[in-house]
Amino acid sequence: MIFQRALQRELASVAGATFTVLFTIFVTWTLISILGKAAGGKVASSDVLALIGFSVLNYLPTILILTSFIAVIATVTRSYRDSEMVVWFASGQSLLRWVGPVLVFGLPLVALVAALSFIATPWAKMKSTEFVERFEKREDLKRVSPGQFRESTSTNRVFFVEGSTRASTVVQNVFVNSVDESGSSIVVAKEGVIEPDGKGGQYLVLKNGRRYLGQPGRADFQSMEFERYRMRIASQVPVMGSETPADALSTPALLALPDNRFTNAELLYRISAPITCVVLMLLAIPLGFVNPRAGSSANLILALLIFFTYSNLSKLFEASVKQGKMSFGIAWWPLHVFALLVVAGLFAWRLNVNHRWHPLALLGAFKRRRLLRAGSTAGATQEGAQ
Repeated sequence: MIFQRALQRELASVAGATFTVLFTIFVTWTLISILGKAAGGKVASSDVLALIGFSVLNYLPTILILTSFIAVIATVTRSYRDSEMVVWFASGQSLLRWVGPVLVFGLPLVALVAALSFIATPWAKMKSTEFVERFEKREDLKRVSPGQFRESTSTNRVFFVEGSTRASTVVQNVFVNSVDESGSSIVVAKEGVIEPDGKGGQYLVLKNGRRYLGQPGRADFQSMEFERYRMRIASQVPVMGSETPADALSTPALLALPDNRFTNAELLYRISAPITCVVLMLLAIPLGFVNPRAGSSANLILALLIFFTYSNLSKLFEASVKQGKMSFGIAWWPLHVFALLVVAGLFAWRLNVNHRWHPLALLGAFKRRRLLRAGSTAGATQEGAQ
């Protein structure tokens, strides 16, 4: 019990530190990405914080899986490095006794990964899609970021405003380039106001400006000044699209849909996340061996390589299901079964104490070399003194 409590405290401490680092990295990367989209006029600046939250929810299952894997492998590595495993094996304990405390620590994380994968992540993707579509279907001028050119929804106008006030209903220094059957026209004005027409549409009322019609140099080119000029702008209802992506559907809605390769690929992704978390934690126990004379960085590098390989293979199976090359019933289990066989093989290897590469044999050889080296050094010192 003392060992289990100490081990769980250490696992929780390492997991907390690892999660903090990974979470900070993902949040920073997400913040940079979404701020870039907001600066490019692809999302509304008022939606940045919400979109960051939705993106973080999407990455949380991956962060938790990697956190649990690194926490277990770092704890086991530290025990080997500090020669605690020598005492553990010498007292007659098996490496299999680590499985219980590791699962006690990890099963709540597995449950959290499953909840995120089946419930929270689809909801976050649905809300993120809704926010983006709502921005895309806003009125033309409300989509324009000050200081940027923006194409209208109907693609026949280009807007530019230098600044906006009063919740984007009043804009300053407006530039509008329109192309229609009659030709090209350019309108510039010091101020513009968005006014409803009472029938569900909207007009942009420009004040104190100038309009240029036609091409400069031709006889039909016109230039006129105006005090007030009304221009109809597109307005669409901010509703979700007719087809919601499979990854944005809730799990019950996904199960209710007819059986097809897209829904099966999304179900495979959601099922794989908690299974991967369990398998990697079990794999970390025999994989955590390290020679006390060597550093522990190699184990962490190997852990990252294994994690990314496992993740890429899972995505490969998902892509095969999505492309119709493999059925869901065949695709969901071979990778995880193979990983469990690798875990069983590593445990069998570590438990074979007579094997020359067994950790206990390697640690014993290391201890003997240290004793022999110390003895030879003491003998040389004694001879020198004589």
